[in-house]
Amino acid sequence: MSRAFTREDDTQGALADIGERPVSQHRNLVTETGLSKIDSELAHLREQLAKAEQDGDREKIALISRDLRYWASRRETAELSVPERDSKVVRFGMSIEIESEDGKSQTWTIVGEDEADAAKGRISHVSPMAIALFGKAAGEVATVNGKEWEIVALKA
Repeated sequence: MSRAFTREDDTQGALADIGERPVSQHRNLVTETGLSKIDSELAHLREQLAKAEQDGDREKIALISRDLRYWASRRETAELSVPERDSKVVRFGMSIEIESEDGKSQTWTIVGEDEADAAKGRISHVSPMAIALFGKAAGEVATVNGKEWEIVALKA
């Protein structure tokens, strides 16, 4: 057997091992920004796929195709949710200012799983904090991991 066939077989094995990106079993709630980001990601990946196909880069094609399947699935199941402007209780898409027992203040915006980025103040709607906050009004207390947080303000 020639060395070329051995290398090709090895590459095929590596490509077969990339696996699929896991898709959450939770409802795929998204904000308007989140839906726009999904659409942008799909467009970007389609451009990358076309380039990888032109270059004949099978590894890149496999990786990009996997990501395209993930984002296409997320787009197909996306449920746009816009909070009511005059809502008096915490809902998806709102920003919530909270204060801990020791006076520490934090603002969170509750978003979809793919939009979440705690470093930027965006938490997933399925996070323990979001679950504890849902349905509560300003002045109420939410408990997360044994720590109490008072809801100071809501913003749709």
